Amino acid sequence: MAGLAALLSLAIFAVLRHFQTFSMVDMLVYRAEGAAVAAHQDLYGMRLPGWDLPATYPPFAAMLFVPSTWFDVTSLRIIVTFFNIGLLGLLAWLSFKLVGWPRRQHRLPGALLAAGFGPWLEPVFTTIQYGQVNLAIACLVLIDLTRPDRSRSKGIAIGIAAGMKLTPGLFAVYFLLTGRIRAAMVSAASFAATFLIGAVALPSASYGFWAKYLWDSSRVGLTELVDNQSLRGATARLLSQHDPGLLATAACGLALVGGMGVAVFAGRSARMMRRADAWGAVCTALTALLVSPISWTHHWVWCVPLLILLAAEADREWSRPKGERGRSWRVLLTVTLLSFLSYTMWLVPQSAGLGIPWNWQAASSVYPILGALVIAVVGRKVLTARRTEAERTTPAALESAERGFYDDTLTTR
Repeated sequence: MAGLAALLSLAIFAVLRHFQTFSMVDMLVYRAEGAAVAAHQDLYGMRLPGWDLPATYPPFAAMLFVPSTWFDVTSLRIIVTFFNIGLLGLLAWLSFKLVGWPRRQHRLPGALLAAGFGPWLEPVFTTIQYGQVNLAIACLVLIDLTRPDRSRSKGIAIGIAAGMKLTPGLFAVYFLLTGRIRAAMVSAASFAATFLIGAVALPSASYGFWAKYLWDSSRVGLTELVDNQSLRGATARLLSQHDPGLLATAACGLALVGGMGVAVFAGRSARMMRRADAWGAVCTALTALLVSPISWTHHWVWCVPLLILLAAEADREWSRPKGERGRSWRVLLTVTLLSFLSYTMWLVPQSAGLGIPWNWQAASSVYPILGALVIAVVGRKVLTARRTEAERTTPAALESAERGFYDDTLTTR
C-alpha cells in the first residue's frame, strides 16, 4: 500500500513536471563541467550557453561529472530524475537508521512513502527541478553518521562530500568536538585526497579554484535573492542591500558559535537525552546552512532527516499517558512541515530581494528563521536534560536513593 501510494504521488508529480517543463539547468552546468574536463578546456572559464552560468564546484566534483557527457540531454534528465527519487528514499532510510525510529519492519514502507511524497517538499522539489546533487551529498554525510564509531572507515564519505561541496566539512568539526578524533582525521584525510586528485589531474583549474574562484561569491549568485535562505541572504533582504556587511558577519558568527555549541552539547548528551547524536548531526547541518554565504532553497534537503527526527519525538510524546503528554514536539513538527510545504519565498513580490516590504520579510526568509528556532528549541532541551541529570547526581539525591534502596531491602526481608 505504501508503494502504491508513492507511485500515485509520483505520477501526479510527473504530470506537473511535464506541464511545467523543468529546465534542470544545474544538471546542464554539471554536464558542461564534465565536458570541459574531458576536452581539457578551461573549466572555470566555461559558461553554460544560453544561461551564462559558470562552474562553481571544486575540480574533483567536475571530474565526477564526466560520465554525464555520455548521455544526451533528454536521456540525462530522465536518469537524473529517477536517481534523485532513489536518493530521496535512501536519505529517508538512513535518517530512520540515524534516529532509531520507526521499528525495522516499518522502515521500508516509510522510505517508499518518503520517496513518493518527499518531492512536494520545496527543497526536494527544487533539487529535482534543477537537477541538483544535494540529495547525494546528504546521503554521503548520513552514511558516515550512521556508521558505528569503532568503524575505521567512518569519515571517508564526509571527506568526499566536502571535496564535492565544501560545507559538509563542518561535520568533521562536529566529530572532532564530540571526541571522535579518528573519524575527524579520516574525514580530513579523505578531503585531502580529493584535493590531491584534483591537483594532479587538473593542476591549472585547481590553482585557479583554490586561489581565486573559491573566494568570488559573485560567481555563485546574488546574496539578496529570495532563493538564498542563509542568514546573510536574510540580512541583505532586511537591509535591502547587496552587501549586508558587518551585521551579517556578526549574525553568522553568533549562529556558528551558538549552533555548533548546541550540536556539540547534544552530541555529548547521550546518557541524558534520547537521540542525542541525531540532534547533534541535524543541528550541525542547520548551522552550515545558516552560516554559508549562499544557501539556496534546494540546499535545505536536510528537511527530510529533520522532519523524521521531529516525527520520532512527537511519536514518543504521543505515546505517554494522556495526562503527561506534552505538545512542544508536535507543534514544532507541524510548523516545520508547513514551512517546507509553503513555498512562501516564491510568493514574495520582490523576488530580486531588494525593497521587500516589512510584512513580507518573514516569508522571504522562512528557512533561516525556522533553522534558528529549531536550534534554540534543541538547546533548551539539552539544558533541561543536563540540569535534570545534575540534580539526580547531587549528594542529597544519591543519599536519598541509597536510603530508599536499603529501606526497600529491609521491607522485602
